[in-house]
Amino acid sequence: MVLPTPRAPRLLSRGSWPEAHRIAAALRAETVGGALLLVAALLAVVWANTPWRDGYTALRDAHVGPAALGLDLSLAHWASDGLLAIFFFVVGLELKQEFVVGDLREPSRAAVPVVAAACGVVVPAVVYTVVNIAADGRPAGWAVPTATDIAFALAVLAVLGTHLPSALRSFLLTLAVVDDLIAITIIAMFFTADLDLVVLGLALLPIAAFGVLVQRGVRTPWLLLPLGVLTWALVHGSGIHATIAGVVLGLLVPVRDARGGSADGSSSHAADLEHRLRPLSAGVAVPVFAFMAAGVTVVDGGFGDALRDPVTIGVVAGLVAGKCVGVLGGTFLVARFTRAELSDDLAWSDVLGLSLLAGIGFTVSLLIGELAFGTGSAADEHVKIGVLAGSVLAALLAAVVLRLRNATYRRIEEYETRDDDGDGVPDCYDHPAQA
Repeated sequence: MVLPTPRAPRLLSRGSWPEAHRIAAALRAETVGGALLLVAALLAVVWANTPWRDGYTALRDAHVGPAALGLDLSLAHWASDGLLAIFFFVVGLELKQEFVVGDLREPSRAAVPVVAAACGVVVPAVVYTVVNIAADGRPAGWAVPTATDIAFALAVLAVLGTHLPSALRSFLLTLAVVDDLIAITIIAMFFTADLDLVVLGLALLPIAAFGVLVQRGVRTPWLLLPLGVLTWALVHGSGIHATIAGVVLGLLVPVRDARGGSADGSSSHAADLEHRLRPLSAGVAVPVFAFMAAGVTVVDGGFGDALRDPVTIGVVAGLVAGKCVGVLGGTFLVARFTRAELSDDLAWSDVLGLSLLAGIGFTVSLLIGELAFGTGSAADEHVKIGVLAGSVLAALLAAVVLRLRNATYRRIEEYETRDDDGDGVPDCYDHPAQA
């Protein structure tokens, strides 16, 4: 480790701890965040299926926090309500940037992925509902297969897509952002119980104060952080899922600062906060939640029971078939019957691979499962199995399609850059008739 010199007046100044900066930079990479998420989930599944699985349950159900404030919560509850609020705050920042300076600011450019995202929410919900009603089940968890996990999906695309067009990533990112916005709305509307309007009204006070400060360019964490924590506590106490507080606060942060900044928002307060908090979100919040939520026991008949449960079947069918049909079908319909067009850089086979990739539902899907059925219930355990199985199957199918497309684009690149005679001009331009 390179330590700061004795004369350095600021031990935490930029460049003082290069290892910390390298770790933070790595955690901002999509592949690293997705890998940590996968490792945490695998550790939970392995531990939950060993002779020591009671230790996992005891850890997950251990309660900490001040009971007087109504915050004597289990560690699993802290992970889903507390740590995920950080993740959703980053999501809120992403949404704000997309709406102001990103692809969602132009309706003509955003129409295709936005409609695809909406169809990718509706169709899986319908598939899940039909499966459960046909099996005389209850469609309580209809929203579970509607969410696409941004971290996982982008990580898989980054691994597979060394030569895939950048337009494919932009399409997936926009789709996933809109997907998250819809999921947040679903949580707020359908999974809020015992709403306390007085406490919710009190939550508006720190929200307003936070908004005023950030709009005036205040970036002091000792002012903003207490307001954020107070907002979270009041929203949690109101009965609304506390992650909504993270989204609301994230949407209040300006993308174009009043004091100036770049037109694309790259130097704004929102961009700065996202840059600082993404390592915490990707490296701590989401992996810890995955570890607490994914530990499902499949030994001693648990897996067989899950496979016979329409909840599990509906989740897998919704993620794999519903997402693919919804995203691909929505993209086709909007491109066929409106003036919106698919990017010239994308082929329909690319969209097929992306539609399968959208079936990777993890973080929000597990959260909705807990909200729909209750943490630790038999149905919640089956939701976990369905989410894990459906996400893995969707990722494998997407990998087959996207690897084939990646090979095609690699051959095209090799052809377009080949220069056998070494004159600095690609052969395809030396001999255009053969192109």
